[in-house]
Amino acid sequence: MTVAVAAGVGLVPILAYEAMPYEAMPHARVHPADAGSDTAASDDPFGAACRIGVDGSWVTAYCHNPYPGIDHVRLHIECVRWWDLDSDSAPVAAGPAQTVRLAGRCWKEVGTAWISHRKAG
Repeated sequence: MTVAVAAGVGLVPILAYEAMPYEAMPHARVHPADAGSDTAASDDPFGAACRIGVDGSWVTAYCHNPYPGIDHVRLHIECVRWWDLDSDSAPVAAGPAQTVRLAGRCWKEVGTAWISHRKAG
């Protein structure tokens, strides 16, 4: 869907959000069940900070864990094409003050990419 808005002398096209070039979401999708929902443990800081970048069909994520607990991170990739296989990486342990790199790809375009977290133990 394209809408044109008059701006000064010419028309400026405004595209739907899905049509814009993008960087994958820079934040992780952490669900209470994945992060551990124990009420006593919920007060402890947890969760590596992750940056996800998309370059063509490749996805690269860097996760840094500033906390004393181990965070098991996984990269999940959904591809645009129906015949292109989505992928989930194996868990990688990000120890205290450690940065880990996760990478994956689609054959063609990347639809979405995100990181999941799980406490060790």
